[in-house]
Amino acid sequence: MAQALAISTAEKKRLLGCIRLFSKASVLVVGDLILDQFIWGKVDRISPEAPVPVVNVERESYMPGGSLNVAANIHSLGGRVYPCGVVGRDREGRGLLKLMRRQGIDTGGIVYDKARPTSLKTRIIAHSQQVVRFDREKTGDVSAEDIKKILQFVRHKISEVDVVILEDYGKGVIQPQLLKEVVRLAKRAQKPVLVDPKEKNIPYYAGVTAITPNRKEAYGAAEALGGRKERSLEEVGRELLKKLKCEFVLITLGEGGMALFDRQGGLVKIPTAAREVYDVSGAGDTVIAVFGLALASGAASREAAMLSNLAAGVVVGKLGTALVLPGELEKVLDLYTSNGRGAAKAKA
Repeated sequence: MAQALAISTAEKKRLLGCIRLFSKASVLVVGDLILDQFIWGKVDRISPEAPVPVVNVERESYMPGGSLNVAANIHSLGGRVYPCGVVGRDREGRGLLKLMRRQGIDTGGIVYDKARPTSLKTRIIAHSQQVVRFDREKTGDVSAEDIKKILQFVRHKISEVDVVILEDYGKGVIQPQLLKEVVRLAKRAQKPVLVDPKEKNIPYYAGVTAITPNRKEAYGAAEALGGRKERSLEEVGRELLKKLKCEFVLITLGEGGMALFDRQGGLVKIPTAAREVYDVSGAGDTVIAVFGLALASGAASREAAMLSNLAAGVVVGKLGTALVLPGELEKVLDLYTSNGRGAAKAKA
């Protein structure tokens, strides 16, 4: 049986203090920008043309997706955020910026590319279930001119922020030239760099502060770096630390919670905080958003991981690309507080 999450009263006090410092934190988010479209409806029959459900559409909604979901989560928790990436000069791009401005998110780092469409993910949802998703996008590398503009913005903002997040959805923004220069700029400015990784770019993340893969990504990354296929989760985490020379590896494990590895050989296992799971869309975005925001607010890595775990538990209980609010985070913190020992901890 999986171990239940239990947070001690002392841990709760520290975590609450961290949440209340979110408003003083500032984060730069660089990555792939996506517009998430949701088509909501009901199913009451099967099509006579093929064995597929017929969805009677009732409404549509749009949300910032990809790295903008990371930015939106930071903003909803009170942090200052500066997203940076590429959109097309099209209706979707204009809609994406309109959503950001409506939420009060800075758009100064958004680069327009008339030769490239804005990535659009459309999800059909009926009776609280995702029926199908279809994507309209171009996934090749963005142009050298786009990268130049992104780096100009990074150079302009790097001294103002506390943490840099690189959100790699494999759509063409995160590429070796960009990674190398952002890491160099951040190290010079003494800013942590966190990466939500894609396996194809794994060798280029060397030197970042932390990566936050899910289980599948972690095993794929370790294999891409030359490791054995058959190995334990602990071996995978330590292999990634060693090969990438990063300080932390935070592996999300779905219903298994999280595992946080550090360079000193420490391993913290955190049981899941999810009570009901309706939709995992964007949960990884929430994890890295809260982990980065917490580090920017002075939290230790273990505390930052605990908060990101709690936040992920909130968003998977909502349908669609969801945000977490400070009050929700405080409420779920209350729910799991006990007089026990808190998160399970293991030392290698």
